[in-house]
Amino acid sequence: MKKLLPLMLSVLLFLSCESDNYEKGEGRYSLMQTDLTELSVDLKKQATAFTTDDGDTYQLVKTFNTKWMETADTTYRTLIYYNKVSDTSAEAISVGLVTTLKPYEHWRLKKQPQDPVGFESAWMAKSGKYLNLGLLIKTGRVDDEEQPHSIGLAQDTVYVYPNGQRTACYRFLHSQNGVPEYYTNRYYMSILLPEQRPDTIRLTLVTYDGVIEKVFYTK
Repeated sequence: MKKLLPLMLSVLLFLSCESDNYEKGEGRYSLMQTDLTELSVDLKKQATAFTTDDGDTYQLVKTFNTKWMETADTTYRTLIYYNKVSDTSAEAISVGLVTTLKPYEHWRLKKQPQDPVGFESAWMAKSGKYLNLGLLIKTGRVDDEEQPHSIGLAQDTVYVYPNGQRTACYRFLHSQNGVPEYYTNRYYMSILLPEQRPDTIRLTLVTYDGVIEKVFYTK
């Protein structure tokens, strides 16, 4: 049986603490860009390059490592703030790990809670590999410790039409796990789509404003 993923408050790793004059447009942050990316890590567990959802690849002018880079020679789904140095290179300013969900048949999941979340945005990556979500989740601390939420993604069914097109029905799962709802945090998450992508995705979420359903075309 599959279990839901723990969701902890993610903190961006700032790679520099220098201060520049932003208001005059002269600082290193004045032209900063932000993208969801696939971050490449080498055999020494050093981040060396990243590819954006638009398909642009940049080599990092300065490699780096952080504690969540536990696996060598792999890629991580991340949110990166960066400055372009050239058409093929970039300077990373900060990086945060992005939770990545995979759809599982609903009968494989031990629990299927649907505590509400705040819905902000959803969009398909240009590559077609990911469906990205911007969600607002209420959280708080108990005994000075951040408690984990649990999240997952259930695939309820896949409709196959006479013309051969397929629609996959996904349902976002979320357990508040007793976490106090003192304040709201924005989370970006990505749904990693299967290699044989359906033509259409129908995503259902329970929000504080009721149940919403979004339809996305993947091809």
